[in-house]
Amino acid sequence: MARGYPDQIYLEQMSHEEIAAALAQGCTTVVIPLGAVEQHGPHLSLGMDADHADALAERIARRRGATLVAPTIKTGCSSHHLPFAGTISLRPETLEAICLDYCTSMARHGFKRILIHSGHIGNFPVLKDMLGRLREAVSSDVEILAFTDSTTWIDTWRHAVRDAGGDVAAVGGHADIAETSLMMVIRPDSVRQDRFEVGHLGGLSEADLEMMWKNGIRSVSANGVIGSPFGASREIGEACLAAVADLLIETFDGGTPAGDARR
Repeated sequence: MARGYPDQIYLEQMSHEEIAAALAQGCTTVVIPLGAVEQHGPHLSLGMDADHADALAERIARRRGATLVAPTIKTGCSSHHLPFAGTISLRPETLEAICLDYCTSMARHGFKRILIHSGHIGNFPVLKDMLGRLREAVSSDVEILAFTDSTTWIDTWRHAVRDAGGDVAAVGGHADIAETSLMMVIRPDSVRQDRFEVGHLGGLSEADLEMMWKNGIRSVSANGVIGSPFGASREIGEACLAAVADLLIETFDGGTPAGDARR
């Protein structure tokens, strides 16, 4: 980082003296990444969303400067994936309690801007609902911002996939060409290319979404994939990472609002 800020951006890898020094130098923004531990079809690992959130947080912090990264909250709200083995789901009130404790801890230490994003789109409605209460829990000079606009997020993936030469029809939002490509960049050994399967194609209607939230993802996709992983590549993954990082930074730093990103 410039202007004497520390090169290390991860709170958990710094000493308390190093964090205090960074705060004194004006490094008063912290990113809180949210993930999930849930099925991602037969070809991706359950930790995909947490890995994605980690990667986005690093890009945000290094590009913004004067920004540190809190430990990723790896497990999220994934009840609609519980029929698949291994999925772990927090209750919404549990996730809110963890986010509340993170935010009040960060505010106590002197962080003035807290930026929250999730690599798991299923956390978005829970995060949107809790945001006002998180803000009420800290003093008025602390700003808490969160990205919760799933439509803009997936549209950003579609544009990135198209620009990188991929098939936009394969974008569905879960274990699809975008997420599979992301993992080819972030954790390539976790991508099981011999297990690619097409999932639900054509996007989810409001009725589909209601059915999924009520009855689980198997009610709209038997294999847990929404979209298709076929055609995934590192080039598409890099394009998707860059595009969503741009979207988050623009939103957090005062660009076009997306979701309830402002105080």
